[in-house]
Amino acid sequence: MNTVRLTVGQAALRFLAAQYSERDGVRQRLIPGVWGIFGHGNVAGLGQALEEYGDALGLPTYRPQNEQGMVHAAAAYARHRNRLQTFACTASIGPGSTNMLTGAALATVNRLPVLLLPSDIFANRIPDPVLQQLEHPLEHDLSVNDCFRPVSRFYTRISRPEQLLSALPEAMRVLTDPAETGAVVVSLPEDVQAEAYDWPESFLAGRVWRVRRPPPEPEVVREAAGLLRNAKRPLIVAGGGVIYSGAEGHLAQFAETFGLPVVESQAGKGSLVWDHPHNAGPVGSIGGSAANRLARGADVVLAIGTRLGDFVTASKTAFQNPDVRFLGLNVVPMDAAKLGALSLVADAREGLNALQAALEGWAGTGPAFRAAASNLITEWHGLVDAQRADTGSTPPSQGAVIGTVNRVTGGNTTVICAAGSLPGDLLRLWRPTDSKSYHVEYGFSCMGYEIPAGIGVALAEPGRRVVVMIGDGSYLMMNSEIVTAVAENLNLTVVLVDNRAYMSIRGLQMECGSPSFGNELRHRNPETGRTDGPVVNVDFVLHARGMGAQAVRAETLDELEAALKNAGDQGGVQVIVVPVNLRERVPGFDSWWDVPVAEVSGQEQVRRAREQYGARARAQRASFTPTPGRDEQEA
Repeated sequence: MNTVRLTVGQAALRFLAAQYSERDGVRQRLIPGVWGIFGHGNVAGLGQALEEYGDALGLPTYRPQNEQGMVHAAAAYARHRNRLQTFACTASIGPGSTNMLTGAALATVNRLPVLLLPSDIFANRIPDPVLQQLEHPLEHDLSVNDCFRPVSRFYTRISRPEQLLSALPEAMRVLTDPAETGAVVVSLPEDVQAEAYDWPESFLAGRVWRVRRPPPEPEVVREAAGLLRNAKRPLIVAGGGVIYSGAEGHLAQFAETFGLPVVESQAGKGSLVWDHPHNAGPVGSIGGSAANRLARGADVVLAIGTRLGDFVTASKTAFQNPDVRFLGLNVVPMDAAKLGALSLVADAREGLNALQAALEGWAGTGPAFRAAASNLITEWHGLVDAQRADTGSTPPSQGAVIGTVNRVTGGNTTVICAAGSLPGDLLRLWRPTDSKSYHVEYGFSCMGYEIPAGIGVALAEPGRRVVVMIGDGSYLMMNSEIVTAVAENLNLTVVLVDNRAYMSIRGLQMECGSPSFGNELRHRNPETGRTDGPVVNVDFVLHARGMGAQAVRAETLDELEAALKNAGDQGGVQVIVVPVNLRERVPGFDSWWDVPVAEVSGQEQVRRAREQYGARARAQRASFTPTPGRDEQEA
């Protein structure tokens, strides 16, 4: 057997550089680069290997400012590439590695592949305790990297070089499995990274990982088709799985052929372009009027590629028809079975094709239902127009800011967001022209994701305009990656919406009856001991300029439009600070989200809010009747 003598760090890079994903005959590098912050634990291991071999292997190294940020960038890159490519991320032992935990959780929650290579304490245990080691009195082999286990889809610790021979192929299998993918963690002790071993050349040879498209079981397809044929008010819920599968065109054809309205989740927004006649808009807690009214009366719901989280189901209040039945078309069996669904475990494209064939000859929904759905959709477009319009207020409303950004930046733009009030407003008001126009992380709703994600998308599609919309609270959490975007010479527009607080949570807090507390950005008041003093004025323009970006403040919509056009013309990293009017908020549309209110309180407002909460909670459905199969239908 021919062998090559390399360190573990060097062999890991050789292996990663030779891995490819393939779907539908299109082959691409699975790991096109490595993000890393080097320190005690990896600078002399993986760091040395990247410096010596990285460029020759086609594995460029990207240097972020925060370890969490680099995992967010990798996850956003993977999402924009439909999970067919991702980055590897390496960090030093101790805090460097644990800084990646939040990113790992985000990737796993959102079913996005990322490869994490945290450094670990010495495998030989001679320097014990080593700098940054966590000591446990009963478990001598425990390290802080064990925290990755519950937030990862795959975890292993390499204590001997030869363990890499089986661990890395298994890691690649999980990364490329559409049902299993998420954060993949290979923990590398710092001494092992530098150890040499005679690696079989076969281990370092190229390998292609075919991303499978599992078809549904024919019997289940027949059962699902029978339910759809008998439906009077069917509805499709489109999730992110539609886009990852590349099934957007198939969804459009299916909806058009059979006259089914389509409603969207956050990850599924853009599955149909905004003005498609069957696109009824977003559903659930932050959904729109058309989608929520259609959901309320739906008798059969075909959920495609969605996790059916509480925002989609409006905390189990969205689907009120007592006889509603669900069909779950999903590559993940756990997701396909939710809400008692008949499970079509399959790739979204393959499942839609099979259903289309099984429904051949069906005329689809009746004319009265189609007309009613069309009227609701038309009404919804009018409501969106009103919320995006200039109301003449100064500062402008957040809805008008979103409308201006959407209109001025045009179709070939990806908008990015993650937390605060912006995701709900964007879900309702942003009008995507393709499936990559909208990128809002709402599985984990992680503050700080936005700017690193902008970097990931800009690297994934360099010719596309990327606009990050971010609240001031989230900006203050992880703005340092602006420096990374500047260093990488990226084109990135950041629209910083300034409302001087965590105003989304402040609003929720006050809806629950509590006075504003702990969410506004204010000085501590020596008289009350609370942070209810004067507003802390942060000069975001000066701050952004200090990190190398071009930055301006836009007080009006006209100034915002001019700044957006200038940012597009100039390129580079542009930060536009826009104050918004707190009094003009986008309303709810027939929706609810379960946020429990204190059951007892000395505050009258809280007691009233609790009464209202109890009334709304009574509409929740703790369970749904399991959807029958064909034999049960016939019986």
